[in-house]
Amino acid sequence: MNEDRSPRTAGPADSNGSGDGVRWFERLLSIVKNRNGGSIRHDLEDALAHSAPTAEFTAKERTLLRNVLSLHERRVYDAMVPRADIIAVHEQAGLGEVLNVFRTAGHSRLPVYGETLDDPRGMVHIRDFLDFLAGRAEAGPIRRTGRPAKYLPTLAGIDLSLPLSDANILRPVLFVPPSMPALDLLVRMQASRTHMALVIDEYGGTDGLVSMEDVVELIVGDIEDEHDLEQGPMIAQSEDGSFVANARADLEEVSRALGVELATEETADEIDTVGGLIVLLAGRVPTRGELIPGRDNIEFEVLDADPRRLKRVRIHKRQPTDPGLPRRRPARRERPEEGGPAPEPHSDSAEAAAAAVVRGPEPPAAGPAPAEPPPAEAQQQPAIEGPAQPPNLAQQRPAQGHSR
Repeated sequence: MNEDRSPRTAGPADSNGSGDGVRWFERLLSIVKNRNGGSIRHDLEDALAHSAPTAEFTAKERTLLRNVLSLHERRVYDAMVPRADIIAVHEQAGLGEVLNVFRTAGHSRLPVYGETLDDPRGMVHIRDFLDFLAGRAEAGPIRRTGRPAKYLPTLAGIDLSLPLSDANILRPVLFVPPSMPALDLLVRMQASRTHMALVIDEYGGTDGLVSMEDVVELIVGDIEDEHDLEQGPMIAQSEDGSFVANARADLEEVSRALGVELATEETADEIDTVGGLIVLLAGRVPTRGELIPGRDNIEFEVLDADPRRLKRVRIHKRQPTDPGLPRRRPARRERPEEGGPAPEPHSDSAEAAAAAVVRGPEPPAAGPAPAEPPPAEAQQQPAIEGPAQPPNLAQQRPAQGHSR
């Protein structure tokens, strides 16, 4: 009896059964191993597009790999936070104000600027900020009943009005253009150990902000920690059939939900959000309650807005009018000016009436000549044939010699 006596090496993955979760990439390579193509990337993309999710190769694994393959096409502009959403502090802000911004913003890093955001000075990290406060705290004995005295820091002696620039805790940030590949930025952040970058436009102004977390979210999706507030969907359908959307919702996502392509070839490169589309259609920032018509019987209702931007909108899909029943505008009658000639009539009856006024009254039409009375003999003879005829009163005349 033949037995397989070849040695087996049992690794950690085989011993605990977790090796199946890391062999999915090998299974994917086996699918495209025998494919004929000039690029492995294209082969992998084709395999992901034409193969159905299975128990061995889950949908989550497919999504992650698809995001990794498309990362070379993503730019910093796709991951950055726009300038309007940047939370920053002034370099002359007091420590108490900076502490309050850290508490309300929920970020671990805050950009610091001089006069405006276009004059960045660096960033402040919450760990450096707390380390500075702890170093300035005075150590004094705190006595507790029944316990030995311990020396703990106290914040009573810290001057919270001290400007942030005097604390010397600012760190440098990276400056990148919006067209920089997101993968290159990720590598640069890893090499410089700097997790924040300011996006600079062609004029040197601040266009946005991007962190390492923003780049990683392009691969794994949204990352929320314990302090992030739960946000609703960017677009949701109401009971009446309309859609309520955040003005920051992606235009492609809204188009898929409505089943209507909202962007045109002219506007595809200019706007990315549904709020931007509404502002472009209106030519200004609409106010709350306005209705802005769109293409394909789409109508936008502004639910919430401020003087600078839109916040929430409602999208209505109107039913198209029946093409077989065109609407007709009523005839517009012109009023004659005082002292001026009367407008010309437009109907046949009016023309006939005007002609009658010009011609004047017509003479009465000549009737037929009166018939001569029959002779007396014919009047006295009774009718022999035919039914009796009623007398013609209009043709009867009085007999001669009789008085009326």
